[in-house]
Amino acid sequence: MTPVSSHSPPGQSPLRTVQVLGGGNAASSAHVRSLAAGLVARGVKVTVCAPYEADRAYDFSGVGADHVHVPRSSDPVSVAALRAACANADLVHAHGLHASFRAVLALSGRRVGTPLVVTWHDRAHADGARAHLLRVLERRVVKAASVVLGTTSALVDRARWTGARDARLAAVALPGPRRPVEPDDPDGLRPKVRAELGAIGRPLLMAVGSLERHRGYDVLLDAARAWRRLDPVPLVVIAGEGPLRGELQERIEGEGLPVRLIGRRDDITELLAAADLALLPSRWEESRSVLAQEALHARVPLVATDVGGIPELVGDAAEVVPHGNAEALADSVVRLLGDPERRESLREKSARQAATWPSEDETVAQVLSVYDELTQPRPLT
Repeated sequence: MTPVSSHSPPGQSPLRTVQVLGGGNAASSAHVRSLAAGLVARGVKVTVCAPYEADRAYDFSGVGADHVHVPRSSDPVSVAALRAACANADLVHAHGLHASFRAVLALSGRRVGTPLVVTWHDRAHADGARAHLLRVLERRVVKAASVVLGTTSALVDRARWTGARDARLAAVALPGPRRPVEPDDPDGLRPKVRAELGAIGRPLLMAVGSLERHRGYDVLLDAARAWRRLDPVPLVVIAGEGPLRGELQERIEGEGLPVRLIGRRDDITELLAAADLALLPSRWEESRSVLAQEALHARVPLVATDVGGIPELVGDAAEVVPHGNAEALADSVVRLLGDPERRESLREKSARQAATWPSEDETVAQVLSVYDELTQPRPLT
């Protein structure tokens, strides 16, 4: 039986929280849904302020939260909608830089201060004048926040350096049930998936993520040129959709690369389980990469770049190579394909590393302890 929040004893009103999400990436959106479900189960009233499309994708209402449509822009209409949603909140929790900035605007000018918790899931990236603007927003947000939660040590350090009065590590869990690994594949799914993808009698290398510049797929295609000399030639499969599809497909066809783009898929777990290696060639990545977590949970050897929170996340359970270095990526894959003992070692380390990550229940409990700390009445001195 899930314990109820200390704010919900019989006869007293439950803690009222507002979760602010700007649309966000998949990891932060899934985290908010998981957090909302756990808080509601503990007797906390949760309102999620997010665009309509985020609620359609993640069904916050389906886990017992109220949903209020707040566009992802910071114009006066959006800020006014958020201010109204936060009017009776005991605490506001914003996720990501832009959502946090809107929350700061919505809470400013209130006679009674409402505690603001901010979670940094990753670091916003930009160049030139926009990079300066992001730094200004970061300073404004962290100075207004009661507590900043960073999903990696690097993000916690950055929050402190930027001026946060209280910054803490709060790694988030990968939402969803983790199915036990079945090494013998009793249902025979692995050969079926490999046959569908065209990877019969050849290694299958799997990458997952939107077809955008920061994913580093141009580097992956550069590396794939080197793999053409192998016998048999590995097949690289990329699951995802995005604006670079045309550009990538043109390169694949023009250079005769052993790469397939299969679009957005809902069976990523099955695809990864069928793969020989998982690849994460990102130039920068959300701190708690969903693909990295899925690969380690599935005990699929992973080759990833040294960006964001990836090295901290995977520990010694993956091959980590410099980002943007196609030769290093290609060489690492070639070595792994030729070394079954190393692949088996990574599988064993994957299981141990994944066991160190927090569960959804532990993540909710940590966040709720922060809420309790910020909202419990303080004794008079």
